[in-house]
Amino acid sequence: MPETAEQIAALPMRWDKDGELKILMVTSRETKRWVMPKGWEMDGKKPWRAAEIEALEEAGARGYIGKETIGTYSYLKKLGDGTALPCEVRVYPMIVEKLEKRWKERKERKRHWFTPRSAARKVHEPELSALLMSLVKKPKKDPTIKALLKKAS
Repeated sequence: MPETAEQIAALPMRWDKDGELKILMVTSRETKRWVMPKGWEMDGKKPWRAAEIEALEEAGARGYIGKETIGTYSYLKKLGDGTALPCEVRVYPMIVEKLEKRWKERKERKRHWFTPRSAARKVHEPELSALLMSLVKKPKKDPTIKALLKKAS
């Protein structure tokens, strides 16, 4: 079994006018499945900064990113040669302030806001689904989100 690679992801979120939490997801380039904006760590960048860059490049999302992870999940990344690489993804919450109309990967991906429950049903990774389901009830009580909301206000 190959060793596990580490990735970072942003969990872009906002509260709608009714006070309901929405999660921004994007389609993957190859399989068109709904995923979080994610990627590899970047040299010289803190992991949460790299997650923030991924959110901008993949989803056109700008806002406040947390420095603490909200959770992790694992998945198998299919590589070009047909093999699968086990990946552990650290997820950083992000309060979205603005969605760009033009962003780097807009021609390769779709983006859409989902409720946490709907987002949990769209993803294929059980741990990510569980993380999203944990946001269904009282997401503002999560200490990581609570701290981020203070920073964003």
